[in-house]
This record gives sequence, C-alpha cells and structure tokens, in this order.
Amino acid sequence: MSQMLKSSGAMGAATLSSRVLGLVREQVYARFMGDTPVASAFILAFQVPNLFRRLLGEGALTAAFIPIFKEKEKTAGEVEMWRAANAVMSGLIVAATVVIALVMLGITGFLMLAQMHLTRDGAAVFPPVILSDNTRLMLQLLRMMFPYLLLVCLTAVMMGMLNARGHFFIPAMGATMLNVVMIASVLWLAPRFGVGLPKEERLPVQIFALAYGVLAAGVAQALFQLPTLRREGFRYQWVTPWGNPTVREVVRKMIPGTIGVAAFQINVLLIQCLSWWVDKTIVASFNYAVRLMEFPQGVVGISLATYLLPTLAGLAAQKKYPEYRQTLIEGLSYLIFVNLLAALLLFTLAEPIVRLLFERGLFTAASTHRAALAVACLAPGLVAFSTVNILARAFYALGDTTTPMKVSLACLVLNLVFAAWLVGPFHQAGLGAANTLSAGFNVWLLFRAMRKTMPRLDLRPLARLVGTLLAVAILAGLACWGARLFWDRHWGHATLLRKAGEVFVPMALASAVYWGLALWAKVPQAHNVGELVLGRFRRRTGRN
Repeated sequence: MSQMLKSSGAMGAATLSSRVLGLVREQVYARFMGDTPVASAFILAFQVPNLFRRLLGEGALTAAFIPIFKEKEKTAGEVEMWRAANAVMSGLIVAATVVIALVMLGITGFLMLAQMHLTRDGAAVFPPVILSDNTRLMLQLLRMMFPYLLLVCLTAVMMGMLNARGHFFIPAMGATMLNVVMIASVLWLAPRFGVGLPKEERLPVQIFALAYGVLAAGVAQALFQLPTLRREGFRYQWVTPWGNPTVREVVRKMIPGTIGVAAFQINVLLIQCLSWWVDKTIVASFNYAVRLMEFPQGVVGISLATYLLPTLAGLAAQKKYPEYRQTLIEGLSYLIFVNLLAALLLFTLAEPIVRLLFERGLFTAASTHRAALAVACLAPGLVAFSTVNILARAFYALGDTTTPMKVSLACLVLNLVFAAWLVGPFHQAGLGAANTLSAGFNVWLLFRAMRKTMPRLDLRPLARLVGTLLAVAILAGLACWGARLFWDRHWGHATLLRKAGEVFVPMALASAVYWGLALWAKVPQAHNVGELVLGRFRRRTGRN
C-alpha cells in the first residue's frame, strides 16, 4: 500500500504538472477560438490522431507490451529484452507509416473529388461531393495532423519500457513537453498566419498554426523519453518485425485491448462525429468539458492504473493471487476515495469553474453555460471512467484481453444509442449523460466478469467503503452548494478575484467536510493519504 501511494503519487505529481499545463493550453485555445465552428473543426480533426495517444500511450499498447517486456527481463535477460523492444518499435514504424500514407492519400483524393464536376454534352456525369467550408477545413486539418500517429506510437513504446524499468515520473512528464509546444503554437506561431487579412477572416487561416504545433509537440514528447532510456541501456536497432514472436504476441493482445481499455475514448470520437452533424458548435463545447474531467481522471485514475499494470502483472506471473486481489482492491479504494470528492466538486461547481478557467476572448457567457451543462452531466461518471481503466488493466495483467473487449463493445453500442437519443434535444448535456450511463454499465459488467475469473475476490469491503463515502459526499456536496449560493448572493463574479472566490471557497469547505467526515467514519484511505501528504510536507519544511 505504501509503495502504491508513493509510486502513483510520484506519477500523480508529474501528471498534475502536465494536466495543469494542459488546462492552460485549453484556456489559451478557448480565448483564441472559443467554441466556434472553426474550433470544432480543429478539435474533431485532432481527435483522430489524438485517439491513438489515448489508446496506445495510456492503454492497449502498454497493456499488451509491458507484461511481455517484464517477462523477457526475468526469463531471457536484458539483451533479449531490448531486442524485443526494438522489434516492436520496428513493427510500429512500418505499420504506422502505411496507415498514415493511406489516410493522407484518401483524404487528398476525397477533397479533389469534392471539387470535380465532370460533364458530357452539357449533362453532369459525375456530380460533385458537396462539402461545407467547415467540413472541408476539418479534413484539411486532419490530413495535416495525421502523421502524429507515428510519433505517438513510438512515444507509447518508450513510455512502456520506462514504466517497466521502474521509471514513472519521466514518462508522465512527457505530456508537459507536448502542452508547452502546443501553447507556443497559439501564442507565437498563430499570429504569424493570416497577416493582412480582416480580423473576421483570420481564424480559419491561423488554425493551421495549431496543426503544425501538434506535429512539433509529438516530436518533443518522443525525444523527451530518450535520455532516460539510453541510461537504462536502450539503443535502437532495426529488427525485422515479420515473423518475430514478440511482435505477434503484442499484436494479438493489443487488437482487442485497443477496444477494451479505451471504450470511453472511442465513444468520445464517435459521438463528436454525431454532434458535428447535429450542430457544429457542440464538438468544441463538449471538448472543454471532457478536458476538465480528464484533470482528476489523469492525476488519480491514470496514475494508479499505470502503476498497477506492471505490479499486478508481476504478481500474476508469480501466481501470488491473494496479493493480486489485495492490491487490486486497495487500488480501487484509493481511486474511489479521491475521485468521488473530485466528482462532487465538478458537479456542484461546474459553471463557476468553467467561467473562471475559460470565459474570455471568443469564449462567451453563452459558451460557459453550454460547457458547464456538459461538465455537470459528466461528473457523476468520473469514478466509473477511472475504474474502467483499472479493471481493464487487471484483466490484462492476467493475460486476458478478450473480456474487456467484449464488455467495451457492448457499452460502446449502448453509449451510441444513448448519445443518438439525447444529443438532439439536450446537445452537450445529452452527450455527458450518455457517457456517464454507459460507463456505469461498463464498470458493472467488468466487476461481474472479474468475479467469475477470481471467485475469491471479496468485494464486500469495497461496497461498504462506497456506501460510507457516498453518504459523506452528499453532505459535503450540500455544504459546497450552500457556500456557492452564499458567495453568489453576496459577492457575485464580476471580477477575476470574485470568480476565483466563487470556486475555491466552496471547494475548500467541501473538501474539509469530506475529509473530516471520512476521518470521523474511520475510513482508512483518508488517514493513509493524509499521512502521506503530511509526511512529505514535514520532510520539506524540515529541510528548509
């Protein structure tokens, strides 16, 4: 338990840094392009290559590769371990290059087809494909950014190798480099595009600067991993991937895992395509809500899941199943304790948080209202989103990639049904509700499957913990809601300082109530996390 908190805490600190910068990036984006149709075009185009970052960097590739990499280290030695890594990297370079070439050629051909109008004797033989300006812009941006796929594949493998060698901080900090470069693309590069154009015509031209920034950020993130890897002994050498047993094993486990561990991310892309068809502003507005949700999900959920995968894989390889079950339950209990607090804060303070972070420039008060509705509907599913990540990795540690895939396929279909039903009448709020409902079903089905795989897995302590924390969260949420209403009635949010007070005063009160009640109820997670935080604070102040 202590090692889990310390290791995931180190990752959480690194992830917190990158998530803070990610939030700054979204603030810069919001001011620059708001939730306009041009913003939606960029975000939807970026979703496609960015999906591979979510699937590979935080999901299926590492889930398939880390157990094999660890096994090679234990059974075949470091020479074979690095050779296996080089084979996987070589295979990824070939596969990603082929996919990138096909997609870019396909988009180019489609755009050319949209401009053609073949006639014969004055009659149309081949009518043109009618594309709106925003759809054409989205496809052009997608074509430009799609090579990011190769960069993120290589980064994912390097991050997996560093995690397996016991390095968690540096891989988590890689996203910091990505965010720094993308922020620079808005503040430094974009003003150099569209010079001389009228102000209202600049945005569709300047948006291409952000696409160049995505590619530059991918390069920076990959290069950031290399120095630590070289100190570990890694040197890249081409190893023919065809027929390589390690490559075959990774591919076999990765294909179902791509769906199994990242149903939420696939859902985001698919429902954004649906939203694009309904209303061109929904994509950007919902994206800001998703980014807010990813802040606590990444700091706690992804950090714990990244730590748990190699740990659970090692316990499973040694057939230490009692320790495996105990570690899994402990990981889930800490996840629920922290993320339940984050969920209630996001739910009760959705509009003040969005207003404080984003409402400036092209992001108007109406934009705040739209994004806040989505945040409030996504917040109840925060614990479920993170729990899916951990449970999927628990299956992967056992070598089972099929079960999460089947569960996620069912929930993917369910989510699409919910989204198609709710997006029309409720727009952003409907999308948030659809994701929350499908994530709840995903967790329920994964727990049922895990109980069948491990009949001795005792979920009763976890159920008691959830019951206690729900009661605590309701009381803390009421305190937060009351404090927000009191602040709004007496001080409002006319200035930046008042906007900050509207968020942080109720947040501090709710957190104190939540933690205090949890300690009073003798919730061990509250005591242990508190001890870890206070211990680090005492050591730092002692040194100073």
